[in-house]
Order: sequence, then C-alpha cells, then structure tokens
Amino acid sequence: MMITSQKGIDLIKEFEGFEPRTYTDAVGVKTIGYGTALFTPDIILRYEGRTITESEAQELLQIHLANNVEPVIRQYVNVELNQNQFDALASFIYNVGAGNFRNSTLLQKINSGASEDEIKYQFSRWNKGRVNGELVELAGLTRRRKAESDLYYAISPKKKMILVIVAIVLTITATYLFYRKLKQ
Repeated sequence: MMITSQKGIDLIKEFEGFEPRTYTDAVGVKTIGYGTALFTPDIILRYEGRTITESEAQELLQIHLANNVEPVIRQYVNVELNQNQFDALASFIYNVGAGNFRNSTLLQKINSGASEDEIKYQFSRWNKGRVNGELVELAGLTRRRKAESDLYYAISPKKKMILVIVAIVLTITATYLFYRKLKQ
C-alpha cells in the first residue's frame, strides 16, 4: 500500500511552512504546525493558545495524511500511480481538501487518462483563494501547483534506471551491428 514518501512530505512542508501556534490561514481556516487544518471545535480547543514543536507538527502532518489524504487517493484515483504522482496528489489534497479533490476536474482527467498538458492545466487552475470574500490568484498557490504538476510528471528513479539500461543496451546493440556490418 503506497503512502506519502519523504519527498511528498518535504513538498508539503516547503509550501506550508512551520507555525508553532494556531493561526488562521489565507482562506480563513484555523491551522497549526505544517498547515494542519483544525476542523472541529474540540481539536481547535486542544491546540488554541499552545505552542507545538516541529516534531509534534510532523506527527500531526503524518496523521492527517494517513487519515484524510492517502485514503482519498486510494479510493478515488482509478489508475495506477507511481510514487511521484501519489506524492503530488497528497500535497494537492492536503492543501485543497478531500472534498474539493473528489469533485475536481483534475481527478476526472487523471481517471480518464487525459494528456499531460490537460492534467497540468487542471493543477494550475487551483491557484486561487478567498481573501476578504473575493476569489484571487495567490502567488504561493501558483508556485505550489507548478511544483505538484512537475512532481506528478517527474520520472521516478526506478523508471530513470530502466531508461538508462535500455539506452546502454541499444548503444551496445548498435555498436555490435555496426562492427558486424564492417566485417562483411
């Protein structure tokens, strides 16, 4: 069963940043640590006014991924994903929420096998947030969506190794055939 790798966690942490105390994020959600949303009054009360360590924030992040993000990917994405794709979607869902992802055109395009350009475009559309009640483009979200779509289409180390091996085999084969033809 695939889970978010350290690369995915690092991507989330890079864009979320660390806040040891509760704060209200750019779109009005009570948050703490590495952007972990505090949705219920009892959880808000548990953390309101407290300072948490980076270690506690990491734990909250991983709990949120395990309970609220990774199951959504497994349940709603109907195509095989590599680790980079899983990580990119984990970062995306962590930021926009499971409900938004479930109802997104991005999910529909992924499940229908749409082209790279179409899927990258769908990532890019999610760069807005409500500020003072108005939907506006946020530079940080634009950068995040670009990083997520780039990761989604990054070649995995395993695939990169396979491509290198194939290239070596093709080079050896071509060299062999070239010298064989010379001897004729």
